[in-house]
Amino acid sequence: MKLIKIIFATSLITTSLFSQEHFSGISTSKRGGLLNAANNPAELVNMSTTYEVNLFNFSIAMANDRLSINDFIKGDNLDEKMFAGNGVVNLRLDAQINGPAFAIKKGKWGFGINSLANIKANVVNVDAKLGDAIKNGELSNLFTQTVISSSENQRINATTWGELSVNVARNLVDLPEHKINVGTNLRLLFPGGYANFAADNLNGTIVNSLGNISLMNTSANINIAYAGVLANNFDDQSNYNEFFSQGINGFALDLGFNYRWQDENDSSSYKVNAGLSVKNMGAMTFKSDNNLNKNYALNVSGIQSLDLNQFDGVESMTEIEAIINDPINAAYFQTTSSAADFKVKLPTVINAYADVRLTKKWFVTGSIYQKVSDDSKSDLTTTQNSYTLIPRFTSGWFEAYAPLASNEISGFTSGIGFRLAGFFIGSNSAISALATDGKQADLYLGVRFGF
Repeated sequence: MKLIKIIFATSLITTSLFSQEHFSGISTSKRGGLLNAANNPAELVNMSTTYEVNLFNFSIAMANDRLSINDFIKGDNLDEKMFAGNGVVNLRLDAQINGPAFAIKKGKWGFGINSLANIKANVVNVDAKLGDAIKNGELSNLFTQTVISSSENQRINATTWGELSVNVARNLVDLPEHKINVGTNLRLLFPGGYANFAADNLNGTIVNSLGNISLMNTSANINIAYAGVLANNFDDQSNYNEFFSQGINGFALDLGFNYRWQDENDSSSYKVNAGLSVKNMGAMTFKSDNNLNKNYALNVSGIQSLDLNQFDGVESMTEIEAIINDPINAAYFQTTSSAADFKVKLPTVINAYADVRLTKKWFVTGSIYQKVSDDSKSDLTTTQNSYTLIPRFTSGWFEAYAPLASNEISGFTSGIGFRLAGFFIGSNSAISALATDGKQADLYLGVRFGF
């Protein structure tokens, strides 16, 4: 069914393009700058230079809990492997593109101006038996019945948006050994496109009769929401490139605290650099002309059956919504609410870290990236929790580090990264993706300079 193929269309499009905790490793580098301030706005006062200019940085990744990166590379029987067994299927795809940015450190103050583009595409808690019955049932010549009983809100979701932000940081305490900074990042949000299909509390029976698939004795709460270009063809990669199309229609806030135990004998170094930030406190409102946010109560009872084959071949959320509203399906879908403009929340996270110097040139960073939002809500973009340990070697213009992480969706990952002056390149999962059955692939790189 084309509806289930959204999972693969989205994942295969973005696997070659799109991380959860962006710039892990370089964002806690001893060389302070704009990327450190994106991780924690209070870090802006710790810039290594008076001025910094960011030319271009990007971070791209895919994480899932079913398929290894080798499975994606080989491309064999992805449908069958994705929906094998029981449980739920999750995918997190995420891209962040940092455009031109500038920062200045003046006395006890730090100021920065940033531009940013975001892409998120997610499959959240889709029942594996549902996917197997619909996707692989198309090829069956047998009569089968699959009972689905789920309390999850099963979602397929994609969001694009742009940002312009102002970062302000202030040093509060500056003693020979101890330094305390605070900071904030004020972000203006520019909604681009949005698409969400959700089935909450889906309970029923999927009947496959010689490839004709239908729902019987089924109930669920259905949400369809779309805005901008993502209302259109979801297989078209260009539809994920709209970032600033709807103007300023949202606001977000980051707050940060930073503590440094400084080295009295070396003003360019420290013994411990620790921080705590709360990020993504905010939301954006989609107001495009083709907006829709509609909730339905799905009810198929008695001898009734809802033909799922009619969804085969659809290429847009508008087509799905049109099929649901077709008179032949009106008896099954009861509209419970409908709105044009709607608000989508960002995934608020708590980010805590400590970078500890072991010797003059060797450091180790421990970090926690923990979301406080609920992925089951239909009006929310998502991320994944991660816990990371990063040993690093740093010497003047050169730095090398190796992130080791435990991630909510993709499990264990290991990667590697390098910095040479203002250029950096790295991955949180390069080693685990290639050497084991790693379920995450990501890459980031960028160029910035300070003076």
